[in-house]
Amino acid sequence: MKRPLEGIRVLDLTQAYSGPFCTMNLADHGAEVIKIERPGSGDQTRAWGPMENDYSGYYAYINRNKKGITLNLASEEGKKIFTELVKTADVVCENYKVGVLEKLGFSYDVLKEINPRIIYGSISGFGLTGDLASRPCYDIVAQAMSGMMSVTGFADGPPCKIGPSVGDNYSGAYLCMGVLMALYEREKTGVGRRIDVGMVDTLYSVMENFVVEYTIAGKHPHRAGNQDPSIAPFDSFRAKDADFVMGCGTNKMFAGLCSAMGREDLIEDPRFKTNLDRCDNYLTDLKPIIEEWTETKTVAELEEIICGLSIPFGPILTIPEISEHSLIKERNMLWDVYQPGMEKTIRIPGSPIKIHGEEDKAQKGAPILGEDNVAIYSEVLGISAEEVKALEENNVI
Repeated sequence: MKRPLEGIRVLDLTQAYSGPFCTMNLADHGAEVIKIERPGSGDQTRAWGPMENDYSGYYAYINRNKKGITLNLASEEGKKIFTELVKTADVVCENYKVGVLEKLGFSYDVLKEINPRIIYGSISGFGLTGDLASRPCYDIVAQAMSGMMSVTGFADGPPCKIGPSVGDNYSGAYLCMGVLMALYEREKTGVGRRIDVGMVDTLYSVMENFVVEYTIAGKHPHRAGNQDPSIAPFDSFRAKDADFVMGCGTNKMFAGLCSAMGREDLIEDPRFKTNLDRCDNYLTDLKPIIEEWTETKTVAELEEIICGLSIPFGPILTIPEISEHSLIKERNMLWDVYQPGMEKTIRIPGSPIKIHGEEDKAQKGAPILGEDNVAIYSEVLGISAEEVKALEENNVI
């Protein structure tokens, strides 16, 4: 069954999470992604847990469907080999500290001389330009500096990091989009592009109402727990047995909720008549009224009532609960894949991009270090198995 990106070759120089997340998405949909790692050590995530037989489950998840080779880009022979690989490729992706590849002799200008069709995508903490460009960055730094941590958590608590590495995966998704845009343009022009994604840029761009509250209204956004500052009611609430979340984004939804509570009088109450009124009087007046009702019912009872009104509602699930939920099973969001190194079949999150007519499963597990050295170097560059062995012995690959 054909996949949309079959025939596209990606040289993947990325490591950690942001870059591999981008190339994972390309590989999931048919691109031939050749992950290039340092001989001996490989990607830093190979040491990140959970571990099974000294093989990283973290690495296995974000490097599925890729081929893997080793190559020492600091060696002269390694540089020559990489140059030959670039001639055969469509895309190069990297997330080194800014300037590292340039020092190795592989700037975008050099690569486009080698292959004018090459698309060169980079992720860095602060982008390729500006005073902070050369600083290293992890997700937590991007969350802190983008303003995200300042508005995450409860008002009486400290700034808080969002659980998953959103700076990494959003940046990886943005780079993936950029690569696809450049591939589309190249169909018309025959020429590649340079793509520059910064992690702080990325998180700043998804801060939605928080930024425009400041730039347009002059407000200073603050931590408000699960409450949305521009919609009410839109929050977590207490039920008899647990907490749940609900959001009323329209007057119609709010009127439906009021009717379900037996409080039709609230619909025309001047404190709650419009969304802005409800926001102004939410914590002091509206939320206590809602919880007076919700605390008399279980989450299951509330789910039936509120979902029946077409009001967005959700129980607060744990990872085990959502992983075993019918939604994840029905949407095929856990893939089974045999993982070399672990020597077992593991379950990993699948792709949320469901393309009709495309097989929705993993094609292969993540590569063990240097797994495809012989195949790639012989099939792509015509290097014999004996020469590959000699290159390994000389620490070139």
